[in-house]
Amino acid sequence: MRFQYLFEQALSNLRRNVLVVFAAVVAVLVMLTLVFGTIVVRWSIDQDIGRWDDNVRVIAFLGDDLSLDEITALQTEISGWDEVSSVVYFSKSEALDEFRDLFKDQQALIDVVEEDPSVLPASLRIAPNEAAEYSAITDRLVVIPGIREVSAADEAIDALVSRSARLRTFAAWIVIVLGAAAVVLIANTIRIAIFARRDEIGIMKLVGAGNWFVRIPFLLEGLIEGVIGAALAVALVWAVAGSIAELFSTAATTGVLDVPESFLFRQALLVLGFGAGTGLLGSAFGMWGFLRD
Repeated sequence: MRFQYLFEQALSNLRRNVLVVFAAVVAVLVMLTLVFGTIVVRWSIDQDIGRWDDNVRVIAFLGDDLSLDEITALQTEISGWDEVSSVVYFSKSEALDEFRDLFKDQQALIDVVEEDPSVLPASLRIAPNEAAEYSAITDRLVVIPGIREVSAADEAIDALVSRSARLRTFAAWIVIVLGAAAVVLIANTIRIAIFARRDEIGIMKLVGAGNWFVRIPFLLEGLIEGVIGAALAVALVWAVAGSIAELFSTAATTGVLDVPESFLFRQALLVLGFGAGTGLLGSAFGMWGFLRD
C-alpha cells in the first residue's frame, strides 16, 4: 500500500510537468536510439570483418627460379608465423585453372593467357589469423628472396577496421554528450516538481515523514522518464534494425540483413538498464541541495 502511494505521487508529478517531462523523455529517446542504432551498425561491420577474416588472403607470387624444395621450405617457414593461420601452394597450372574459371565468359582473354601461361606465376595463398594482421604478414613477405610480388586487399581491410574504430569513438561521444543532456533535463524536471510541492513537502517533514519517503516519488519519476525513453528507443531501432545493418554493410546482399533477435534482445536489456540509470542519476542531481538530510 505504501509503495502504491509513492508510485501514485510519482505519476502525479509527471502529469503536472508534461512539457518538461516530454523534453526529458525525448532526450533519452534520441540518445539511446543513436546508441542502440550504433550497436546495430557495429554488428553489421563486425559481420563484414568476420567475412573478411574467413576469406582474406595475402598472395605471395613466387619467382620462376625457385625449386619445389625451396617452395616447400618457404611454405613451412611462413606456416610457423604467429599471424598465419594457413598457407596453400598454388602451382602455375592451378593458377591457370582458376583464371579460366574466373573469366569463363571471356574466351578471348583466356586464349591470350593460354598462349603464354608464364604470365600466371605460382603463388602461396596465406590466410591470416585476423584480417587486421595482413599488414604484418605483408611486411615480412616483401623482404624474402624468391618472392617477386605480394598482393592483399589492403585498402578494403583498412577501411573496415578504421570504420569500426570510428564508430566506437562516435558511440562514446553520443553517450557522453546526449547522456549529459538527458540527465540535466531530468534533473530540471525533478527540481520543478520539488518546487511545486515545496509546501506539501514541508508539512510532511513537520509531521515526521522520513527523507527517503519524500525522495522515493522523485526517484521513481526520473526512473519512469528514463525507462520510457529507453523503451521507445528499443522499439524504434528494433523495427528497423535489419535496414540499418543493410545500409552500413559492404556485403553484396539481396535483401535486409537478418539481425539475430537474441542479439537485439541482449542489447535491448542493456539499453533499458542504461535508460533507467540515466533517469535515476538525473533524479539524484535534481534532488541535490533540495532534499538533504
